Amino acid sequence: MQINAMWNNYPELQKDLKEVLVTIEKNIKIRDKNVAENINAMIHSGGKLLRPAFVLLTAQAGPEYNADRSIAVASALEVLHMATLIHDDVIDDADMRRGVPTIHSKFGRKYAVYTGDYLFCVCFKILSAHADSVENIDFNSKNIEKILMGELNQMKDLYHTNVTLKDYLKRISGKTAQLFALSCYSGAAASKASRKLLYHAKNAGHFIGMAFQIIDDILDYTSTNDGLGKPVLSDVKQGNYSLPLIYALQQHRDVFLPLLIKKEAMTEADLEQLATLIRQYNGIEQAFELADKYTKKAINEINKLPPGTYRKQMLTITTNVLKRDK
Repeated sequence: MQINAMWNNYPELQKDLKEVLVTIEKNIKIRDKNVAENINAMIHSGGKLLRPAFVLLTAQAGPEYNADRSIAVASALEVLHMATLIHDDVIDDADMRRGVPTIHSKFGRKYAVYTGDYLFCVCFKILSAHADSVENIDFNSKNIEKILMGELNQMKDLYHTNVTLKDYLKRISGKTAQLFALSCYSGAAASKASRKLLYHAKNAGHFIGMAFQIIDDILDYTSTNDGLGKPVLSDVKQGNYSLPLIYALQQHRDVFLPLLIKKEAMTEADLEQLATLIRQYNGIEQAFELADKYTKKAINEINKLPPGTYRKQMLTITTNVLKRDK
């Protein structure tokens, strides 16, 4: 079973991540062949598996590390991530995901929503079989609600030219950072970490997620199609105005509004002009500065976890992932 090459330098973690994928496959039991085949395609599409990796790492922070339990929790979180990706693709009307046609583009929106809902069920099936307390499951359900609210906030803000920095941060806090926070928290909780350590693990995940999404949004303006795996500037055309544009728009509305009022009718030339203007008015630079602040906050929280090989790996992985340029 092949996983992303970024894990080649972490053989133990790589082995456990392969077990995560095996666990997910074992729990996908559905008669509809189209749904089953598309879920399996997602499992093996070469995603980075960052969220389950952070579960596996923080599961070593507490006094009671249990490999089977941590792999189960990591599997549940990756299934949850897969479900949110499917719903995200439906909302964005995206045709491709990691170079593979999305489920709704092949079979329709109803099929995609059903598949995403099925994966939510799989997530809780895995989790309930290994959860040690109702409290932990309750925390997960509350945070899933926050993740979905992040998606709703994104829909609410579509084509909204008055979107503020506060609006954007609230949106990505739910949409992306919450799942990273949940991953780090759940891993630490699985190892019976203290309340103080759970606090630091959760915060580390939150800051990682905030920086990760900001950088992902920057790449929508700076990457090639091959590097990002989706059409560059697709977010803008779909009305999802992210941080680089928000920064530039706040200072130069008169320059951007003639382009933005075209909404989905924007041409390739319009999009290229928009990207040029965002660079010209330092939108990219300011966004990178904020991502760097969140990265430093994440590193600070990771350093508050007990020392060990897992912490060194968390620091290295976090630094590498949040310094990516493609």
